[in-house]
Amino acid sequence: MIGLLQRVRSAQVEIDGKTVGAIGRGLLVLVGVEQGDDVARTDRLLQRLLGYRVFPDNAGKMNLSVRDIGGGLLLVPQFTLAADTDKGMRPSFTPAAAPELGQRLFAYLVEKARTQHAPVEKGVFGADMHVTLTNDGPVTFWLQAK
Repeated sequence: MIGLLQRVRSAQVEIDGKTVGAIGRGLLVLVGVEQGDDVARTDRLLQRLLGYRVFPDNAGKMNLSVRDIGGGLLLVPQFTLAADTDKGMRPSFTPAAAPELGQRLFAYLVEKARTQHAPVEKGVFGADMHVTLTNDGPVTFWLQAK
């Protein structure tokens, strides 16, 4: 399972001009589900997202997590993260999980995140979404739970 996390000052997801999820300071995480992913990998990714130290402490060092600062978490499903881009000029989505598995694990991730942290907002699996953000830093990390 892949999480592309971005430290943000704010972020939101719109569908058909309507905001479906928005946060202030926190993490926007684009989530890709790969073949072979399961609940254990989802739990591991969530543990890393909530504990990953990407926010500055009083000395300006990245020593604080989204939990530490009480920041928002905006989870957005993005199957294209699982693309194979090694060959040719068109991505292959063979490594991506089947839509049913992707949707199930994304829903599980959101549900589990909401039991461990607040606020948690989300995008909509399979929807045509418009995501806007103000990246803080910029700070962006690729996390993978295997």
